[in-house]
Amino acid sequence: MSLQVELEHYRNVLIVRLRGELDHHTADVVRFKMEEAILRGNSDHIILSLKELQFMDSSGLGVILGRYKQLKARGGKMVVCDVNTSVYRLFELSGLFKILPIHDNERLALTSLEVVS
Repeated sequence: MSLQVELEHYRNVLIVRLRGELDHHTADVVRFKMEEAILRGNSDHIILSLKELQFMDSSGLGVILGRYKQLKARGGKMVVCDVNTSVYRLFELSGLFKILPIHDNERLALTSLEVVS
């Protein structure tokens, strides 16, 4: 299975929706697309929506952690939402939830970033 990356800008937030498998074969695509959007400067914050992400390995964790650090250095925040059970377990084991807030859906994630009107 491959990976689809959907990017949507909402005010100063980049919503990244991942579908498929985030692994060592697809990690570079996600890294490139997210870095490009961050460096363009349109987005202060990122919501990572993982509702349709079926699988993720340590390469995916590395991509997420790297973009988190990149965003944090610019004063931004990253939050995660719609995480399925297997990906949730990986986040839990890796300790990522200690630095990345998790929300049930995109609306709650937007609210947590205080960008909802």
